[in-house]
Amino acid sequence: MPRLLFLFSAVNLVIGTGAFIITGILDLVALDLGLSVAAAGQAMTAYAISTAVLAPLLLMATGAWPRKHVLLLALAFFIAGNAVCALAPNLPVLLTGRVLMGLGASFTPLAAGITVALVAPQRRGQALALVFLGVSLSYVIGLPLGSWLGHAQGWQAAVWAVCGLAVLAAAAVLVGVPATVQAPGAGFSGLGALIKRREVLAVLLLTWLYFTAIFTVFSYIGPVLRALLALNSTQLSWTLMLFGLSGVAGTLIGGAANDRFGARPTLQVQLALLLLMLLLLPLTVGHGGAMLIVLLVWGMAGFGMMAPQQLWLAQLAPAQVPVLLSLNTSMLYLGTAAGAVVGGLGASAVGFAQLPWAGAPFALAGLVLLWASAPPRRAGAAG
Repeated sequence: MPRLLFLFSAVNLVIGTGAFIITGILDLVALDLGLSVAAAGQAMTAYAISTAVLAPLLLMATGAWPRKHVLLLALAFFIAGNAVCALAPNLPVLLTGRVLMGLGASFTPLAAGITVALVAPQRRGQALALVFLGVSLSYVIGLPLGSWLGHAQGWQAAVWAVCGLAVLAAAAVLVGVPATVQAPGAGFSGLGALIKRREVLAVLLLTWLYFTAIFTVFSYIGPVLRALLALNSTQLSWTLMLFGLSGVAGTLIGGAANDRFGARPTLQVQLALLLLMLLLLPLTVGHGGAMLIVLLVWGMAGFGMMAPQQLWLAQLAPAQVPVLLSLNTSMLYLGTAAGAVVGGLGASAVGFAQLPWAGAPFALAGLVLLWASAPPRRAGAAG
């Protein structure tokens, strides 16, 4: 694999940590700013909507720029957003910072587009899995450490730590990414034709559905786990770390399975497992071992869908990969935003322990869509 992919993975570790660290310290943010946990959870919604709407526009507006310049611009937004969040005295300023961070998250689809351009088709599943491995590792390293640091030194300390790491990431990109790195730039041309294609819409809708299912729960993962089992801050950090490790395994398995079995069969298995785990998780209340097993399988299934989903889209229109990945990122974060809203409503209605059941219908709808969108079998193919 090109060494550049390891750098992209490391930067995605920082971005993933910044994006999701809020979920592990949500109770601290709410207490400090005088908010309910559900209201503080809308920081995840602001980040998600920004990444869904503004980040693709940024990529398209800079489609003719050198790729390295756009990578650095994205990281500049991300650094500024973290600084604003750390200084936020109230919810509106916190949400503003999260919007800036969402613009910075355009780094991830841009890095994915460069990866697809650099790697031979037969190895793209593993290559994208490597790039997205950084996001998975953010759950293993960034989220537990951020949760621990936030509870030990205050939530602002955790956000400032991410800000410092983002500065180091920008310096690494400045030094490590060749100025001549090439990849197609996303643009507005062809966008209308793409979104009219039924197969493209089906894949994009699937992304929205399964991310809504996941983030209905994950936007409030700290309160959910503590509702299922009385965990102290150290136990919560270790649980989140193990969940992240399962995500790392799932990311690698998903990329390898895509290259061997194809995107659709891989996604069918992963989505079925995700649905089953969402149904089982509330039943593990008071049982730490069972809760952990369900959580780990959920992590493997959920994280493992990233590479197959991206490559499935890339295969639909290879010449328009940047636009497709931008659209997919939009649906990903619209799902994240929808999940945060559904989770907030669900927590108020049924409580945190039963919250996974609020996400299960979205996973079921995604599985039905996946089966319904399968191409018809040719006559005589049975048997």
